[in-house]
Amino acid sequence: MCSFELGGAGDHPAIDFDGRTYTYGQLDEAIQEWIGQQAPHARVYDASTLAVADALICVCAAARRGIAVVVENPDARPLRPSVPPSAFLLVATSGSTGRPRPLARTAASWVDSFPAFTTITGVDATDCVLITGPLHATMHLFGALHALWRGACVTDNPAKATVVHAVPAVLRDVLRTAPRLRTAIVAGVALDDGARRAADGIELIEYYGSAEVSLVAARRVPEPLRLLEGVDAEVRDGLLYVRSPYRVIGTPEWFGVGDLAEFGENRELTVRGRGECAINVGGTIVVAEDVERILETLDGVAAAAVVGSPHAVFGETVLAAVQLDSGVGIDEVRSCARRVLTREAMPRRWVSVAAVPRTANGKVARGRLRDLLI
Repeated sequence: MCSFELGGAGDHPAIDFDGRTYTYGQLDEAIQEWIGQQAPHARVYDASTLAVADALICVCAAARRGIAVVVENPDARPLRPSVPPSAFLLVATSGSTGRPRPLARTAASWVDSFPAFTTITGVDATDCVLITGPLHATMHLFGALHALWRGACVTDNPAKATVVHAVPAVLRDVLRTAPRLRTAIVAGVALDDGARRAADGIELIEYYGSAEVSLVAARRVPEPLRLLEGVDAEVRDGLLYVRSPYRVIGTPEWFGVGDLAEFGENRELTVRGRGECAINVGGTIVVAEDVERILETLDGVAAAAVVGSPHAVFGETVLAAVQLDSGVGIDEVRSCARRVLTREAMPRRWVSVAAVPRTANGKVARGRLRDLLI
């Protein structure tokens, strides 16, 4: 049987989402009812198109039966030729290039990390945990299942939330409407100074991982990221490789995450962004995410995305797509940027966009951006 079980019982609130509420007793009944409504010999459930409350019931029903459950983006499903016998969760990469890959993980590959995650975050049964994105984005599914494992309540109501899982850009909006919030858990994208300042007075937890290897490192801000116990890392030619007990089925022992990173003393990890974020400007490596973080501190820039653009002389130059506040122009932003960016990091081409394209995890969808602009 699957090792995931609910951490609450009776009248304690479990789900408060889309105006629907379940106590743990009612959730337990709903799970049993779900199982009874499905074909008894079904070996895979599919929660992909369900509302969040129903999707969580479906996932818990699969866990109770010890079968697999699909939680994918219904608009971008990967090809999945087979289902491993030990699989519980059938998920996918976020598809930043537009091509999500199918992944399969055992229940243990997440549940075994829950105690360490609990120690880091402090989430307990008294909490109301706000989920701010779709469940097919694994950081949100992980947060929801961890909350139910702890006996906490999963919600979409910021006014009730004491804990939130969010990417930094979403966190800034949540903070305006969540008066009871005590802890913010951020992932998916590196924490920026703006989100950090906005969360002043709230315990801020940042963790780093990937869909393939799950949790890798975490920290209580302002401490540095440190590898989780049992996780090992190496940096090879500037890129991070991870060995983890939390990896998905079929992943090699040492998995190349694809991020630029530095590994220091006391298991400290510094992540500088995706390898695809490395822009070679005449022999100088410019990290796109570093440029984005700087641009987003400028007045009038709501969001920024940076990619490399081919250049006959320099190899590549920096292209910036910026989402501007009303009344602010590109020329004004460009002038401010010259004062804070190095010559190599200064974008040669600027494009104003209505919204920066992002994956479900909140990361810049660089593949789509390149297709649009290059």
